[in-house]
Amino acid sequence: MLPSTTYGRGLRALSLATLITLGAALALVFFYAPLDAGQGFVQKIFYIHVPLAIVSLGGFIFGGLLAIGYLRTGDRAWDMRSYVAIHIALIFGVGGLITGSIWAKASWGHWWVWNEPTLVSYLIVLLLFATYQPLRFSIEDPERQARYASVFAIVAGAFVPLNYLAVSLATAYVHPRVLTLTSANLPASMALAFVVALAGIALLYVTLWKFEMASKNARSQVRRLRRTLLGDDAVRPIGRSAAPS
Repeated sequence: MLPSTTYGRGLRALSLATLITLGAALALVFFYAPLDAGQGFVQKIFYIHVPLAIVSLGGFIFGGLLAIGYLRTGDRAWDMRSYVAIHIALIFGVGGLITGSIWAKASWGHWWVWNEPTLVSYLIVLLLFATYQPLRFSIEDPERQARYASVFAIVAGAFVPLNYLAVSLATAYVHPRVLTLTSANLPASMALAFVVALAGIALLYVTLWKFEMASKNARSQVRRLRRTLLGDDAVRPIGRSAAPS
């Protein structure tokens, strides 16, 4: 593990930048971006739902890339980085799923539409990564745990682009098409609000990742110090010894 100061360095400035960006995004969404002609005020949940979905998928890919670092080097620090990246991305993914269901209920009158490829493919990816932690903590040996979890993260991360391909190749679209690759169908004011909101959610993800990494590293250093002073038996954790700290 790297010293906690490595992850804590710049965390205050990053947190401030996150708050400013999110505040600017909220101001743009509610006071600058116009109401959607078809959906009205309820469309503004788009500025939360879509960034959460994009960042969560990016977080899953990020976790897979970090897992490659562990398989290449055998350094448990890479495994911990991957674990935290996937853990936070899963939380963002649940948030994206909840906000998407609220949007669907307001727009279509249903919480869920099973013939919509965007929703179903995203749910499949989310459920896939929801099995990451149960798989991880079902393995007692720390080395096997890290190795199997890394392989899972890499393979599952490779499925994320399939989510995009499934939507791109689908022909029967039901999901509201507010956003395209070029955002050409968005007015400039709405596009600006979306980009700032996306930046804010992305900064929030990075901030939470660095904060949790700093916390886990500080905890690991405290445990290591206690082990040095008191001996292994005095600090041996209760339960699964392979659980990330």
